[in-house]
Amino acid sequence: MSNAAVAPGKTRVGWIGTGVMGLSMCGHLMTAGYSATVFSRSRERSRPLLERGAKWAASPGAVAAASDVVFCIVGVPGDVREVLLGEEGAIAVARPGTVIVDMTTSEPSLALTISEQARKKGVDALDAPVSGGDVGAREARLSIFVGGDLDVLERVRPLLQLMGKTIGHQGPAGSGQHAKMVNQIVIATGMIGLCEALLYGYKAGLDLEKLLDTLASGAAGSWSLSNYGPRILEGNFDPGFLVEHFIKDMAIALDEARRMRLSLPGLALAHQLYVALQAQGHGRKGTHALMLALARLSEVTWR
Repeated sequence: MSNAAVAPGKTRVGWIGTGVMGLSMCGHLMTAGYSATVFSRSRERSRPLLERGAKWAASPGAVAAASDVVFCIVGVPGDVREVLLGEEGAIAVARPGTVIVDMTTSEPSLALTISEQARKKGVDALDAPVSGGDVGAREARLSIFVGGDLDVLERVRPLLQLMGKTIGHQGPAGSGQHAKMVNQIVIATGMIGLCEALLYGYKAGLDLEKLLDTLASGAAGSWSLSNYGPRILEGNFDPGFLVEHFIKDMAIALDEARRMRLSLPGLALAHQLYVALQAQGHGRKGTHALMLALARLSEVTWR
């Protein structure tokens, strides 16, 4: 990819990972007129994009061979290593000038490795994890934390703006991942507060729907309260973001905290509660399913 501006009909987009988030995010680029070549662990998960005209690639490398900008949003750091750094990975095949944007929440050290390996090939790389869950992905209202060279970000910003409402450059390679860890720490401890508050209101006999409306306009208002609160009341724990992936994120944050000699007891508590939730069989539910683990501690049957 040259330094020319990206444009529909001109810039070829590649997408690796069409799960809960990736499917919507890639869809926004196609809606704007960009052609897309996609790869996912399961072709069936990519079917909605293929039916809209996306081309299927047999490997991550095949995506890179057909693309000017390659986006990646997969599950865990091991998946990132495989699809970007593996023998058939995107970097091994990408042409000089290609931009690789990893939007997976992953390890800051891995982002540095990706940047270094990409640079050896004349390829540019950004780490750009996102926040906003399935709703933010569907409505193109994600917050995007970007690490890497600012000039590379500016080249692909028009693409990111089709997926996110807020795009923040956090610093050099790895900074986007560190910023996402900050985001996850806020969410992890905040979700404990939200679930405990609703349990208290339930046991006190309050009308929880009315309570949510009142809370939302006051100091207790938050994105999680407004978006996950109603789902918790409905007993709808479908994933906007998977518990097992959140556990992975918190483990990364705790590892980084230990490296920096930081004590984060709130995060450690949240991690243990989510591990318990996973052990209870809820690892594939959304992060707001923490309510189920906390309700179980008090022998409350949630709706």
